[in-house]
Amino acid sequence: MDLPLPLIAVIGRPNVGKSTLFNRIIGQRRSIVTDEPGITRDRIYGTANWNGRSFEIVDTGGIVPGEETEIPLRILEQAQIAIESASLIFLVVDGRSGITASDQELARLLRRTRATTFLVVNKIDSEKQTPEVAEFFRLGFDHVFPVSAEHGRGITELLDQAAISIPAPMEENEDAEQEIRVAIIGRPNVGKSTLLNRLVGQERAMVSPIAGTTRDAVDSVVRHGTMTIRFVDTAGIRRKGKTELRAEKLSVIMARRHLERSDVAILLIDGTEGVTAVDAHIGGYAQEAGRSVIIAVNKWDVVEKGPTITADYEREIREKLKFLSFAPILFISAKTGQRVQKLYGIIEEVHRSRFVRVPTRDLNEFLHQEVLQRGGLPSDVKIRYIAQVKVNPPTFVMFSNKVRKLHFSFERFVENRIRERFPFTGTPIIIKQRAKARAAKSL
Repeated sequence: MDLPLPLIAVIGRPNVGKSTLFNRIIGQRRSIVTDEPGITRDRIYGTANWNGRSFEIVDTGGIVPGEETEIPLRILEQAQIAIESASLIFLVVDGRSGITASDQELARLLRRTRATTFLVVNKIDSEKQTPEVAEFFRLGFDHVFPVSAEHGRGITELLDQAAISIPAPMEENEDAEQEIRVAIIGRPNVGKSTLLNRLVGQERAMVSPIAGTTRDAVDSVVRHGTMTIRFVDTAGIRRKGKTELRAEKLSVIMARRHLERSDVAILLIDGTEGVTAVDAHIGGYAQEAGRSVIIAVNKWDVVEKGPTITADYEREIREKLKFLSFAPILFISAKTGQRVQKLYGIIEEVHRSRFVRVPTRDLNEFLHQEVLQRGGLPSDVKIRYIAQVKVNPPTFVMFSNKVRKLHFSFERFVENRIRERFPFTGTPIIIKQRAKARAAKSL
């Protein structure tokens, strides 16, 4: 496993341009940026390289010192975790509005930390505004950088000095294993952040009973046995048409992007509410993206039990999520930890299944014994042979004498037989069909 990179934490009150600066540095639109204050709540991580120095950078939620309502308090807790882990801190202030009481309070907080702090005076879009920067020296920091995160002005000077100030790159381990990327998906308030914190063993994502608390996605890398797993806690996904705030709409788009970057998706369902249409909609995202899927039924500790409750619940899941028939089901409680650790073994199994490759000879023996001899194929259709053409996810091609695609029911029949014979737990299987020359001899 690679040693951790030095960390730069981006800190500041709401709407000073932290996310714009973060996105400018990592070179992609990873954090949500709008004019609505308070968009970023959790810690958002990215990596960058400047002048040969690699580092990790974290965008934190806007901090309002002294605010005692729940969300601001949790944002402050998350920011403090980032501050404690940082090698370098960027305190971002708004150069147009001057020093505020919140800026002064944050400056006092950061002066008590061991990490070096750079004061980043943002929204200085031209030389004419440069005199406005002088006021900010009163905050007592030696390193003051006027920048325009939106236009890129001053970013080179900021990163040049940052590259000098952060620790030298740590030696990489050439034997490091590839990470397993696991996206935790589900509708709002089903317990995704609670599950992430339970798996990681720390308050990594903000947890609150308020639905929709997580808007962005936060990554946590965990070493478990021989596995290195990167967990992605995605925003609660709603149908776009039912999402009102622009920030919520953007978080849906970004959640799908993070899902597409993953190998495995844990679809979290609220055990007290049952399978909903939205659960099916979200599960469909994972299937469309070709991700391996684990269905985790959460809050099982508070579900009223009966002698057949587990079997009944599994039957409901299989009926309402037929397209995820390949996904293993686990009943858990993220709050109490009930059966949560079993997820690690299932993650390993379904990830391994993505890379199973079946020899062509075995596949065609299977084709004769388990498919053609069982019938179900129209009399005028001849299947010549079948071959696996790729893994991740496993993809097969059937060569037939027909130009038109065979009925989906036959495709499903073949998929089910493949699953019975070969170890493809939790992974989707893609079956394609191709026509061969009519003169070719069929099997």
